[in-house]
Amino acid sequence: MSTEIIEKLVTAYFTEMQAMNPVGWIENFADDAVINDPVGDTPKTKEDFQRFFGLLSMVFEKLELSQDHTFIAGNGAAVKWTMRGLGKNGRQGTTEGISVFEINEAGKIQQVSSYWDEKAMMAQIKN
Repeated sequence: MSTEIIEKLVTAYFTEMQAMNPVGWIENFADDAVINDPVGDTPKTKEDFQRFFGLLSMVFEKLELSQDHTFIAGNGAAVKWTMRGLGKNGRQGTTEGISVFEINEAGKIQQVSSYWDEKAMMAQIKN
C-alpha cells in the first residue's frame, strides 16, 4: 500500500475527530475494526464508535488535534500527536500521545492503539 494512501487515511482520522464528525470518522474504518484508546481500556468495536463520539461531545466543547510526527512503515503508521481540549465547563486540558494504526488491504483502518494518559487529561478539565 502506498504511503500516500496511509497518510491520507490517518490524516482523515484526526481531521474528522477534531471536527467531532462521527459519520466521517467511522467511514475510515473496516467493519471489524478495533480501537484501543487508550491502551488498557476495554477495546472498542465499530458498534461502540457512536457511543464513543457521544461521550466526547458530552465532555468537550472543542478539540484541537495536531499530528506532530507521522511514521509510516509497511501497512501501518505511528503518529505522535498533541490534543488540546476545551471542556463544556470552560476548562482547558492538553495531552500528548502516540497512536499506532494498522491498515488493511482495502485501505481501511483495521486497528488503532493509542498510548496516552486519559485520566490526567480529564483531571485538567474536571470541575
